Amino acid sequence: MSTSNADPHLRKIIHIDMDAFFAAVEQRDNPHYQDKPIIVGGPPNSRGVVATCSYQARKFGIHSAMPSSQAYRLCPQAIFVRPRFDVYKQVSAQIREIFAGFTTLFEPVSLDEAYLDVTDVDGYKGSATLIAQAIKQRIHTHTGLIASAGVSYNKFLAKIASDMDKPDGLYLISPEEGEAFVENLEIGKFHGIGRATEKKMHDLEIYTGQDLKALPLPVLEQYFGKSGKYYYHISRGIDHRPVVNARISKSVSVENTFARDIQGHEPIMQTLTKLLDEAWLKLQAKGMAARTLTLKIKYHDFEQITRSRTFSSQITQLHGLTEVMAELLCDTRVTDKKVRLLGVGFSGLQPNADVVFQQLDLFERIAKSSLR
Repeated sequence: MSTSNADPHLRKIIHIDMDAFFAAVEQRDNPHYQDKPIIVGGPPNSRGVVATCSYQARKFGIHSAMPSSQAYRLCPQAIFVRPRFDVYKQVSAQIREIFAGFTTLFEPVSLDEAYLDVTDVDGYKGSATLIAQAIKQRIHTHTGLIASAGVSYNKFLAKIASDMDKPDGLYLISPEEGEAFVENLEIGKFHGIGRATEKKMHDLEIYTGQDLKALPLPVLEQYFGKSGKYYYHISRGIDHRPVVNARISKSVSVENTFARDIQGHEPIMQTLTKLLDEAWLKLQAKGMAARTLTLKIKYHDFEQITRSRTFSSQITQLHGLTEVMAELLCDTRVTDKKVRLLGVGFSGLQPNADVVFQQLDLFERIAKSSLR
């Protein structure tokens, strides 16, 4: 892939995404797990969720954030493995050292994925594709693990490309192909468009990038607010965001918008407990620790509130957070108003490299509540 000096936004970007990272580490470290459906997460008789799973398990329809009980029903022969985040962090550090051997301009976004800007990298005939091949090979040689790579002229398309040919993929979207590629892409495959936004777009008869591109900017801003400008640009294959090697996440969160409004303490706490587990997994996957836990509620009349608890030190374990969330729920109107959205988030993030996470019974907790 070549770039033009006339356009400063036309870069050579690689997105590296480790294939089924947690499960792949477990299969590497335990020969008995090779070529078998592996689920990293809670045991099948728990209220936990799937952190990730091997490709052998994905054939049964299992995916991350799925309840462990559901995963067991889909694949009762699967091997459930407790997560070892300390090991995953060590392997991630090895992979980042490999990135640094190619360029100092790389941006980790989690333990298992990163963007690299190789625009100014010498060697490899100036080819980002050859650099991506070399990175994949070096990762496999040094860690025994498989990575997929996407190559393009911006971060949005590089991320999309890395998902195109998994596992062990290498996919290029050139500057000449970018806009047409996006036009033919299903809206649900756009990075940054979640299920709720996808449904909203389908309601507006937006099913592909071409449909999205057909809408004027004012219309997109009317329906999607500030995100409308982002959608306007990516529908044209435009993404000017640079690779930033000093980026630190400010927060992580997960939300659930219900098809039908819910009401009552028990169903709300059940949902919040699941969201808390998912948010915790995201926090750990980013290698971060938090200071603040936030509960978000949107009622049926679109009134939105948040309730937060900030701790005096970093939150280094999940134990006890369900009780804190239940206390935050006391100061709401969930007993007399219907709820259309729930969310759980962590903020005040700092790298947790110096924090030793305890081996938690993360997926074996039974939610407790002080509101009975």
